[in-house]
Amino acid sequence: MLNYILPFIVLILIVVFIHEYGHYYFAKKYGVGVTDFSIGFGQEIFGWNDKSGTRWKICWIPLGGYVKFFGDRNVYSQSDHKEILEKYNEEEQKKLFILKPLYQRTLIVFGGPLANFLLALVIFFSIYTFVGKDFTPAVINEVQKESPAMVGGLKQNDIILEIDGNKVESIMDVSKFITMSTDEIIDFKVKRSYDELILKVKPNIVPGKDNLGNKLNKRIVGIKLGAYNNEINHVKLGPAKAIYHAAHEVYYVGISSLKYIGAMIFGKADTSQLGGPIRIAKISGQVAEFGVLAFISMMAYISISLGLVNLFPIPMLDGGHLMFYAFEKALGRPLSQKTQEGFFRIGLFLLISLMFFTTFNDLKDLGLFN
Repeated sequence: MLNYILPFIVLILIVVFIHEYGHYYFAKKYGVGVTDFSIGFGQEIFGWNDKSGTRWKICWIPLGGYVKFFGDRNVYSQSDHKEILEKYNEEEQKKLFILKPLYQRTLIVFGGPLANFLLALVIFFSIYTFVGKDFTPAVINEVQKESPAMVGGLKQNDIILEIDGNKVESIMDVSKFITMSTDEIIDFKVKRSYDELILKVKPNIVPGKDNLGNKLNKRIVGIKLGAYNNEINHVKLGPAKAIYHAAHEVYYVGISSLKYIGAMIFGKADTSQLGGPIRIAKISGQVAEFGVLAFISMMAYISISLGLVNLFPIPMLDGGHLMFYAFEKALGRPLSQKTQEGFFRIGLFLLISLMFFTTFNDLKDLGLFN
């Protein structure tokens, strides 16, 4: 159990700290007073005050964090500031989040997800620069008899160039692109002799396990891969190429995640793969056993997921605030407090429902439910 908990705490501390620091950075940049910077919820374990009066603290429940602004920022964009103007003097009003221009409030809120994406970018950039990236072409060594690949026309010695329009730069990409595909038919672009062909393969969905032993429904096409000419091409990249490939990975993971979530909503993807803190803790411990590099890579993917989820237009998340600011920009005034309260009730219901659903999946994954 300790082998799961410690990596999970380290991962959450770093990813949540980066997220909250994104909010904190833009808040300080635009002169908003920050009273609390908390990693975790609940009772404080330890903390300290900096010179500006911000309380930096670690709390007992490591499932998130928050930045609290001076004046106890109201989550509703108040249309009447009369009460605020009467409560605070002129100097204090300069530190209030609610009185800042719309673009500044937008950047402060967006700063959290942005920081998560930048963390992933830095991690991938560092890996590609100092460790390297694999560019080994994927060659089909074997096509299993009566498999979807054979039915679709794939053959031995085909070189896989693209999967669903995604360029296959490495043998490592093939499994990833097949797993992340949500379409009933997967398009394979292959090179055969001197010809380039596009073949359509309908994968089989079978119960299985991932490389860590976790249960999932696998998309199987029935091929075995090998390195082109049996040569592994693993190279360290220069800064320009490293930043390009790092940005591409962040973009691909973000877009693929959105497509997968959309497919789950419409019943076209496996909802059992949607997990919460328990599954993250389990996988964190499993991945940590493979070494620091694997753990840091996972941190990048979790950071992207955190940034992405927080941008969903659900009240109580950053995306919900950004949705309100979009209404404010379009209408020329904030939504009424009553309207926003209604949205927040809906948002709370959605988040609680999601929490119960992911927790059920986590417990089912642990074998507590059949």
